[in-house]
Amino acid sequence: MQLLKKLLDFYINGSIHVAFAVFALVQMTFHFFHIPYDNPMAMFAFLGTIVGYNFVKYDALARSKKLTMSRQLKAIVLLSVLAFAGTIYYFFLLKRQTQLLAFGFLLLTLLYTLPFFPKLGNARNWAGVKIYIVAFCWAGITLFLPIFNADLPLSQDVFLKFLQRFLLVIILIMIFEIIDLKNDDLSLKTVPQRLGVYKTKMLNLFLLIPFYCLEFFKSDFQIIQLWINLILIAVIALFTVFSSPKRLDYYTSFWVESIPVFWWILVLAFA
Repeated sequence: MQLLKKLLDFYINGSIHVAFAVFALVQMTFHFFHIPYDNPMAMFAFLGTIVGYNFVKYDALARSKKLTMSRQLKAIVLLSVLAFAGTIYYFFLLKRQTQLLAFGFLLLTLLYTLPFFPKLGNARNWAGVKIYIVAFCWAGITLFLPIFNADLPLSQDVFLKFLQRFLLVIILIMIFEIIDLKNDDLSLKTVPQRLGVYKTKMLNLFLLIPFYCLEFFKSDFQIIQLWINLILIAVIALFTVFSSPKRLDYYTSFWVESIPVFWWILVLAFA
């Protein structure tokens, strides 16, 4: 049992789980826009997420010398190095316009992580900004990169899907922020810190309405997708209602981060 817990912790702490969530959203882009499976694009997003998230999570601790090189952390470093090599390999298999856009998201990730402005710190610590940067990166990487690599035009449906993804990530992050309320520095001014837990939950539930309704504006929306999205928002609503600062971190780091994968499975099963 202890071994299983260590494996699960490595799977989560090494950002493999969140990378599968990104991979699932890329697959959904392929599905919705009828793009044949693009392995370089999918693997670039998957491996790049492992590298990016591990860099964001451990860079500040490394620079402050608060990291102790445990066996698990050494394994995560090795995983990140291998993922970085894979990311570089698949990057050069992408089309030029996709590479340029991916480079833009890299710069945004560096701005989010590194203190380029000494007086302001990194963007991760800018009050109220973090949530929007993360949502923009998730929506852009999982939608715009596959669209650009397939040479598809930026149609109305693409921007509707972008907005829908953006809202989804905002909603999921607010569940994270409720769970992390007990640990987050007050200077971050997260949504639960500013509104309180109850109002944050109400805001989350409200945002599920435009998330769902955006599907109606698609040029080729399907009834089955409305049912799939209805199941999805019901699940998200339950996670929102039962979220609490007293919950274990697994509540978000495993279960909430599984929601994009769950959405993809629903699409595969019914669409």
